[in-house]
Amino acid sequence: MSIVDKIKIPIEKELNEFEPYFKKSLQSDVPLLATILNYLYRTKGKQLRPMFVFLSAKLHGETNEFSQLAACSVELLHTATLVHDDVVDESYERRGSFSVNALWRNKLAVLVGDYILAKGLQLQLENKKYNFLHLISRAVQDMAEGEILQMKKSRKLDITDEIYFEIIRKKTASLIATSMAIGTASVTEDAETIEKMYRIGQDAGIAFQIKDDIFDYQSKGILGKPTGNDIKEKKITLPLLYVLNQAEPSEKMRILGLVKRKNKNTSVVNELIQMVKNKGGLDYAEQKMNEFREKAIAGLMEFNDCQARESLIDLMNYITTRQK
Repeated sequence: MSIVDKIKIPIEKELNEFEPYFKKSLQSDVPLLATILNYLYRTKGKQLRPMFVFLSAKLHGETNEFSQLAACSVELLHTATLVHDDVVDESYERRGSFSVNALWRNKLAVLVGDYILAKGLQLQLENKKYNFLHLISRAVQDMAEGEILQMKKSRKLDITDEIYFEIIRKKTASLIATSMAIGTASVTEDAETIEKMYRIGQDAGIAFQIKDDIFDYQSKGILGKPTGNDIKEKKITLPLLYVLNQAEPSEKMRILGLVKRKNKNTSVVNELIQMVKNKGGLDYAEQKMNEFREKAIAGLMEFNDCQARESLIDLMNYITTRQK
């Protein structure tokens, strides 16, 4: 049995019921839109966020119809942001398949993302789940602010540790935090518990993003080579940031100059990747990732021992040890 299969055991029924629920939400009477939505459903990912939703709900009570709504709301938001991100990043591949903008161009991709986002908000309004609407709206705001802040810093390359963590807290961690909070909110109205789960999810989400940042410097894929995509997009993430913080002023200026002017040059990108490895950037990033993961797990340990808690701990370990 794989670790993911083990994690799913307490919520197997919920995940099985979620599939048709989510598929139904990705429907439209407009033929072209229906085709694109069906394509997105067929190319969906592991659905980690619904797992966070259901396990968080089960940690604090019995899952119900609102738990399904919570999971669907989160996954719709996640899907919408991926479609928009591919437009912003000019990316033509997603999960080994063509992205929506690659097949149907940017204008249509933006509108599809808008439609999916609106569909999620509409579902919450129809069910009068205004607390869900509050949580999802906060996530949308945070994710947009994180993306814009990252774009600004990619131009100026004046990033600090504080700004880096603010970017990933808003851009990535906010959605995992929302997943845990909204799952909890589907079974209890206790504001303190909901907010505590949000903070736990935030720490787990930061660890998740640091793992993604580490991937960019590690060998992977068919060719077994690091992608260096962050450097190519002038994104300074934690492994490179550590090297910059340790470097002498002249060396720091040289590195920033390479990122700014030579970021598309494969040999330069490979040189920077090797530098990060040699100077301990990956080791430092892994250490910080583990710190945030352990902080999240410590938060979970304050709740009653149960199968859902064990699966949440396994899920947090999985997102920081996964190979892709």
